Amino acid sequence: METLETMKGPVLKVGIEDKVEPSKALVFGLQHVLAMFGATVTVPLVVGGAVGLNGDQIALMIQAVLLAMGIATLLQTTMGSRYPIVQGSSFAFIPGLIAIGSSLGMAAVQGALIVGGLIEAAIGWFGIIGKVRKLFTPLVTGVTITLIGFSLADVAVKNFFNFYADPSGGTIIKATLVAMITFLTTVFVALRASGSLKAMPVVVGAAVGYIVSVPLGLADFELVKSLPVVSIPRPFPWGSPVFDTTAIILLLFAFMVSIIESVGDYHAIAAVTGSEVTGKHIARGIGSEGLACSIAGLLGACGTTSYSENIGVVALTKVGSRYVVQMGAIILIFLSLLPKFAGILASMPAPVLGGLTLALYGMISVTGLRLIKERVEFTDRNTLILAAALIAGLGAPQLPAEFLAAFPKVVASILESGMAVGALTAIVLERIL
Repeated sequence: METLETMKGPVLKVGIEDKVEPSKALVFGLQHVLAMFGATVTVPLVVGGAVGLNGDQIALMIQAVLLAMGIATLLQTTMGSRYPIVQGSSFAFIPGLIAIGSSLGMAAVQGALIVGGLIEAAIGWFGIIGKVRKLFTPLVTGVTITLIGFSLADVAVKNFFNFYADPSGGTIIKATLVAMITFLTTVFVALRASGSLKAMPVVVGAAVGYIVSVPLGLADFELVKSLPVVSIPRPFPWGSPVFDTTAIILLLFAFMVSIIESVGDYHAIAAVTGSEVTGKHIARGIGSEGLACSIAGLLGACGTTSYSENIGVVALTKVGSRYVVQMGAIILIFLSLLPKFAGILASMPAPVLGGLTLALYGMISVTGLRLIKERVEFTDRNTLILAAALIAGLGAPQLPAEFLAAFPKVVASILESGMAVGALTAIVLERIL
């Protein structure tokens, strides 16, 4: 099998192809799981709550996500890029998943992920990735990423005040207290902590917020008691998949963003490990991610992407062995077989999520803005494109439902996605101006 050779002097203590004794691999692999765990579990928690799933169903989705991400990581490190990259739930998919799940149901989410994943796999394996990348210039990518964070702002604030669980506002004081403690803990760890703790602000923030919410009566453990200890996730938990054209088209924009993010991560991990990055590595990596997204659809999970957090772990520990990452994947698969564990996560109060995502979603937008600042020249042309794309992306989702009903279904679905509208506006304007 092909190996990844280093291009310059030793960058790592443990190289990509180096084997690690099982006990150490378990510890190192667990560290990778902890680094990505908070973010990857947040996706099903947010999506499940926003589309109205009950506790049992959210726990089921978390189980499916953990299994899908474990499988995706194994695929990426064996038949994919073969870089030490962990795959996790992508925030780019959240707006589309919520829109599709709320209007068409979770069966349509399954269908869109299956088809979209196969399209992404084709883009990778058939070498189309080079042509698609040309459309997503730094300006287009920056606008799209910025709008992902902006489009999730209402979800973060509604969770912060416990709106989804208690729209009457009866628990608003308790909810605000828990959300603020969670938020401040997360920020404090991210800015003030040191060592390995600094890499886990989401995990620490979630734990503290969860503990505080228990005596305030915001946490309900009845779900945990009702779930079995061990269970194997089954395919199509939301019923037979529905292959809706508008849902598939809407989610394709999230796939495009995920592809661009992953290509950037491949270059980043290559730099960290001192390895060569070639078109073949990128093509296989994207092909593997596409296949993993289809598998996620089969399991009723969420879309997958490479995780920058874990590249940071490699940079910090200087342990780049892909066998360590594969051990992390096995840990994820093992956790997916424990419904009670998923139930504990599913019972996490919404204000805890609100506290976590208040800054987390904002950081997505800041990442897009930073990309624009660093990679885009502010000429009159680019400034005009940026301004138009941002306003179109922010304004289109505000159109009333009764007005959108006048449009064809495909167009209406796109207009409901600020990310899609902003990306299309920027792409078209870059081609005609």
